[in-house]
Amino acid sequence: MELLNKLLDELPQELQRQVFTHASWTERREDSYARLAFLGDSVLGLAVTTHLYPRLEAERFGAGRLTKIRAQAVSGPSCRAVAERLGVPARLRAAAPQNAAVGTVAVLETERVLASVIEAVIGACYLNTDYERTAEAVVEAFAPEIEQALEHPVDFKSALQELLAQRGECVKYRITAESGPPHERTYTVAALVAGERLGEGSGRSKKHAEQEAAREAVEAMQATV
Repeated sequence: MELLNKLLDELPQELQRQVFTHASWTERREDSYARLAFLGDSVLGLAVTTHLYPRLEAERFGAGRLTKIRAQAVSGPSCRAVAERLGVPARLRAAAPQNAAVGTVAVLETERVLASVIEAVIGACYLNTDYERTAEAVVEAFAPEIEQALEHPVDFKSALQELLAQRGECVKYRITAESGPPHERTYTVAALVAGERLGEGSGRSKKHAEQEAAREAVEAMQATV
């Protein structure tokens, strides 16, 4: 986390302000963290992929398995954990205008916002320095999440299917909402079992949103056992 903290401290004041500005606090969307998060998401994925690729033997780790491990390492929960270690919630609260709505301030600590802000941090660091320094900082910051994904890879959609198979049931995924412009699309997906919503998740891709919905459904089912 030391490297990412250092890069964050090196950001020019204007860029640092943008990183911690929620869209509802400004009249111009480009003054918020949204565009930086879009860029940071790509840098994050490339940095983790480049780190994982030489470590995993081709005979054991095909493209599909690599994709799942990377997805887990950079998932919403992983980004939230990194954001919390970086002190993002406190930085957001400090940046909130005095007239910010109470509801907006409460949203600041949600997984979706924290994940977007940590991606915005990465995007801003990339713009201010270069890919090499940013990638090194990303790998260090996400090291616990990367190791967790390598040692305990989780495919929540498969896990949910296995749990439901024991009951003779199956799951259907339905997109319930889409938001944002085409280049920053966010999907919300519901996991439905016998017509009942068992979980819901959001992500920048339909597959990511389905995994998040499946994760929530698995946790809900396990809580009733």
